[in-house]
Amino acid sequence: MGRAFEYRKARKMKRWGAMAKAFTRIGKEIVMAVKAGGGDPVSNTRLRLAMQNAKGVSMPKDKVEAAIKRAVSKDEKNYEIVFYDGYGPHGIPMIVETATDNTTRTVANVRSIFKKNGGELGNSGSVGFMFNRKGLFKFDATLFNLDDIELDLIDCGAEDIVVEDDEIIVYTAFDDFGAMQKGLEERNLEAKSAELVFIPTMTKEVTDEEMEQLEKLIDA
Repeated sequence: MGRAFEYRKARKMKRWGAMAKAFTRIGKEIVMAVKAGGGDPVSNTRLRLAMQNAKGVSMPKDKVEAAIKRAVSKDEKNYEIVFYDGYGPHGIPMIVETATDNTTRTVANVRSIFKKNGGELGNSGSVGFMFNRKGLFKFDATLFNLDDIELDLIDCGAEDIVVEDDEIIVYTAFDDFGAMQKGLEERNLEAKSAELVFIPTMTKEVTDEEMEQLEKLIDA
């Protein structure tokens, strides 16, 4: 069938793999949200946010409902968020966010992945000071005119607003994340996704070959 077919097949498999990972991650977010505040999204803000993120990655409704039903069950495991600091190839600092029900197993896996891909797991807090924690909200730019909603976004707590391709990306201070979410709900402005992220305080240029090595570690 030729190299073109194999290339398209590889790209499709990679996209499906990324979707599967996103569904697993959001499924855990839903479980943690339900465990913390119940299975009713009307009264559970954290669950509404997780369901919103599920919609943003086109997670099927039946998978969302199954995750909620699973979380309500007493047999479902409890997950906790744990961060790991490390260095990738060429000394690039990294923070890995995990949702785990077994920290012993998870730290061993994370350490192994770093080691196999030219990196090293560091001590807790060893690179955290190089990042700022921010809220990140994404909006579909085809549904909103930035001029119409910019003042509302600022009133809700937006620190910075960037337009990239078909997305409006809004950054907030870590402490303003909840207020931003509440303000958007009051104004009927629905973000495509919302999350807390780490923004580096400095960046470093890497070559294409170095970038390929870093991406291999990130994918792993």
